[in-house]
Amino acid sequence: MGASDAIRASVAHLLTRAYSLPCSTAAQAFAQLVQPTSRFQLALEVLLPVLGSGAVENLPQRILVAYILFSLYAPYPLAINPFKSVLFVTFLQEQNRAINAANEGGMNINEQLVWVLWKILKGDGHDIGPYTPSSLARSPLPPKLRASNLFLDDSVYNTMFEIDDSTYSYFQQQHQKIRPSPTFDPNSGRVGTHGGMSTPSTEQTTSDYSYPSSAQTMENEMMDERVVHGLKLLLAGRERVLTLSEQRQLIPLIANISTSRMVASLDLAPLAALNPQITHLLIVAMISNVTTDVESLYPCIDTLSFLPPTRASLDLMGRLIQDTSPVSLNGYSTIADLIRMEVLGRFIHECIQWLERAEQEQRDGLISDDRFAQGVQNLCRFFNSLIKLSIVDPGSDVDSAEMAYFSLRNARFEEANALYRLLAAGRF
Repeated sequence: MGASDAIRASVAHLLTRAYSLPCSTAAQAFAQLVQPTSRFQLALEVLLPVLGSGAVENLPQRILVAYILFSLYAPYPLAINPFKSVLFVTFLQEQNRAINAANEGGMNINEQLVWVLWKILKGDGHDIGPYTPSSLARSPLPPKLRASNLFLDDSVYNTMFEIDDSTYSYFQQQHQKIRPSPTFDPNSGRVGTHGGMSTPSTEQTTSDYSYPSSAQTMENEMMDERVVHGLKLLLAGRERVLTLSEQRQLIPLIANISTSRMVASLDLAPLAALNPQITHLLIVAMISNVTTDVESLYPCIDTLSFLPPTRASLDLMGRLIQDTSPVSLNGYSTIADLIRMEVLGRFIHECIQWLERAEQEQRDGLISDDRFAQGVQNLCRFFNSLIKLSIVDPGSDVDSAEMAYFSLRNARFEEANALYRLLAAGRF
């Protein structure tokens, strides 16, 4: 038996025995058994068939599998979990089975699985962690938590055609192996997560959710996995400096990550403080994706404008104002043009404001570090380099009046003194 077969056997054994353990403990056991690089593929091959089996006798195992699929990518947002579509499709199918059973006067035993999936898809999956799958499978549900009363937000899961994860196509292929199903006709109506549309019969449940027959290739599946891994690295980059190995993994994925819309402008500031090179590439990719007016970039521009005058921020700004990557925005030809016209002046102004506040806090005894002195030195060196690169004109009041006053007021610092002399020479 090879190493991979041994791991599969261990996972299968875990699923048959761990339903008496808390869900979080069982998920940790799975994570310890399987290396991070193998978890996605093993989940496809071992976990998904259990979740999609539909077997009533496997209810505790199916609950456990649902939690493991959720926990693999926690605590990150569910939107970047590549198995979210599988969880959603399973929720719809099991919900319809439960509703059909209720309409016939009975109660489907899978009501508990529907509730677990609903909790996970709502973003409350961690609430399930302390409970065992067996206790969740046996616990009676109050009427308000019956399957017919559980709804999901259509703004997140609007139509089945918007769910394009590789795992979704895999899930549908497994059902098609059991029973071929016709292509879903969007004009014939669908079962929504809210009331107002007819419920299909039991025979229709599987076919109504069949995906078009053109499944994604394994190459696309692996790319999805890499993009999710890249998003995790990007999120980690907000809290620590990424290693060179992590940066090499992340950089080729930045273009794909930027189109996922999972990166918010609020993520840029903490990322820039620790990983300016990655932030530079990410901002370039985000700007390159915009082909309309610059207004859609204002959240990103505002974030850049309010970065503090640290070495990392100034390193990032220096990269951006010299980046000649072309853009498709009206009135701008390159990244550098956009940054110089929309960001640079305001950035300098906000840096000065930041330093004035830091100086006042230092006088008031609120801070005892050297952030003010370091900030003055960093900003003056940065502005000096702008002059040498002919990005700003030392003889122009528009370009340099504010910095001339700032450098004169802080001339006790060598860098500020040198900058003031340079600006004064350009004026007279």
